[in-house]
Amino acid sequence: MAQSVVLVHGLRTSATMWRRQVELLEGHGHEAIAVDLPGHGRRMHERFTLRGAVDTIEDAVAAASHPVLLCGFSLGGYTSIHYLGGAPDSPVTGLLAASCGTRPYRVVLDSWRAAARVIHAFPDRGLALNNWAVRLAVRDPALADDVVRGGVALDVMDDALRELRGLDPVASLRRIRQPIWLVNGTLDHFRLEERRYAAAAPDARLLHVRGATHMVSLTRPAEFDRILLGALDSTAAKW
Repeated sequence: MAQSVVLVHGLRTSATMWRRQVELLEGHGHEAIAVDLPGHGRRMHERFTLRGAVDTIEDAVAAASHPVLLCGFSLGGYTSIHYLGGAPDSPVTGLLAASCGTRPYRVVLDSWRAAARVIHAFPDRGLALNNWAVRLAVRDPALADDVVRGGVALDVMDDALRELRGLDPVASLRRIRQPIWLVNGTLDHFRLEERRYAAAAPDARLLHVRGATHMVSLTRPAEFDRILLGALDSTAAKW
């Protein structure tokens, strides 16, 4: 049975990072809706706000043709958890939240903001450093190209990191009644509180992708794809 999947990207990336998953889902007869958050991709001229991110997800869910599995990575995972935790009547049937397993503590976010300001002072505003880091982490050149193809949102860091200070993903997870898949690479530095996340949600399962770093869908794409399709099969079985 056809379903819709709303795909929400990470910080500084865009909808293009999901190219492989879009092709996979459409090949299985599903609808794939990969969004650009404010300040990213085709919306790079906008300022990022948490409200704008939630509105983006909400609009994508409303536009879907079938029951929706929501899938978010990193920034997209945080904002998806926040959206669904505040939308008890959402038609979303399940949530896959990847690489967002540590609460956004203010002291850490403010340290990243300070570092981002230093990098932004580089002559290219940090573009070469960003692209080098992506290609170092993502060994498949085609997948690395997907990350940068939609543009690198160099100007969004300060706004996004400031807005994340208002999130409490553990509190949001407690309010979500839909099934949740928490997916983290075993080498991801963002999984420090993953078990607290899993314990907070009424219906959550914690899944590890062995050998994957933070960019789990890109560093171990086959394993991530299996989890994504498995989540779709699981939600379909409940209708």
